[in-house]
Amino acid sequence: MVRVKSRYLLCEVCVSEGNNLRFLEEKAVYQAVRGAVQKAHGEYGAALYSIGSSVTYVNAYTGIVIVRFRKAHYRLLWSALPFITSVWSQGQKIQCFFNCIHIGGTIRTCQKFLVRYGRQQLCRMLPLCKTEAEKQEVRKAVLSCSLNKFRQEDEEEEM
Repeated sequence: MVRVKSRYLLCEVCVSEGNNLRFLEEKAVYQAVRGAVQKAHGEYGAALYSIGSSVTYVNAYTGIVIVRFRKAHYRLLWSALPFITSVWSQGQKIQCFFNCIHIGGTIRTCQKFLVRYGRQQLCRMLPLCKTEAEKQEVRKAVLSCSLNKFRQEDEEEEM
């Protein structure tokens, strides 16, 4: 028996108004990506997308999406992402674009990258903070992004 290999594209949904992200759904993202693949690569691309592809993760708060595609054809999906200009979700048209930030072989590698990426983003926010309270919040968020193993070591050192 042969295993079907997949690639996972970790994408960031960028919108002009942050409150529009809460309407994001898996089905809506799937339809938008399928439409973009069909627009870019025609019926051939649409047929490849319908076989073995799915939206495995959508976070409506951060705008992070993980899309699974077959390994042999993941470049079709990757090249079609710039053609997504909007997503229809819950009867509303959300103007957005997709920014592919990582391509991984497993969901676990995408999760590890997402933790590192989130930590980098928080560190970039630190110099932009205006008050000391905001800086303390960002520092606390950066520390909460660490793995449990490191947190346990820190707690043992404090005791």
